[in-house]
Amino acid sequence: MATAGKEEDQDQDAVDGRKINHNFLSLSQITALSEEDIEGIMRRLTEYLNLKELQTSLIEVILLDYYTAGFCWAKEKNFSVMQMLQFMDLLNFLLENLRDRHMSLEDNIRELGKAMSGIGETNSERSGDLDAFNTEQAKAVIDFMNISLLRLYKLYAHLFYGRKEEHVISYEYMVELAPRAVTSFPAPPEEGVSSDFYASLLALPADMERKGSEPESFLGEPSPKAESFEAGAVAGFSHEDQKPTVLPNPK
Repeated sequence: MATAGKEEDQDQDAVDGRKINHNFLSLSQITALSEEDIEGIMRRLTEYLNLKELQTSLIEVILLDYYTAGFCWAKEKNFSVMQMLQFMDLLNFLLENLRDRHMSLEDNIRELGKAMSGIGETNSERSGDLDAFNTEQAKAVIDFMNISLLRLYKLYAHLFYGRKEEHVISYEYMVELAPRAVTSFPAPPEEGVSSDFYASLLALPADMERKGSEPESFLGEPSPKAESFEAGAVAGFSHEDQKPTVLPNPK
C-alpha cells in the first residue's frame, strides 16, 4: 500500500508540477550573502554548497558561477532578503530539474511558468511558491532565466550527464643533449680525420682554451733549428747581391 501511495504521489507531481524546495539556503545565509562583495559571495557560496574540488572539478566551477551570477543579479535589482531567498530557491529548482530529473528544455520552461503563474493573484493555489514578487519583478526573473540557464540549456545538460570519461594520455621522450664544449672552437668532423687526432683535439688542456684568442699560441714557438736556418740563409747574401738588377734597354 505504501508503494502504491508513493506512485500516486509521483503521478500527481507529474500532473501538478514539482513543488519548489524552500530549504536550499536559509534566511540567515541569504542575509550574510547580501552583506558581501563578489569575492565574499563566492567564498560563502563555496562553503554553503560544500564545494571542495574547485581546482579540479569543472562541474563545481560551473555551479559556483551559476549561483553567484544569480545572486549578484538579484542584489543589483535591490531584491529584499525574502525575495532573494525565493529567487535562489527558483534557481536551484530549475537546475535540479535539469541535473537530477533530466528534464527537457520545454518541460523545464513549463515548470518555470507554473512556478510564476500565481504571482499577483491573491487567491491562487500556487501563490505560496514565489509570493514575495510582484508582476514586474516576475517578468525580470523570467528574462534573467532566459539569458542564463535556458539559453545555455544544452551545455548544462552535456556538463551534467553527457560528458564521457576522460582518458589522460601522456608521451615521454628521451632527448640526448650534446656534451658541453671544452674548447673555444668546434671539433672537426669525425669522419675527416684520424681517430687519434680527433681524440687529441678533444683532450686539449683547459689553458689552451684560455689562449684561444691568440692564434700564435696554437702555432707554438719557432724551433732553434728553424731560427739558425733562417739566419744562415740571410748571411749568405752580400750587400752587392741585394742591389737591384738593371736590365738593358732593348733597341
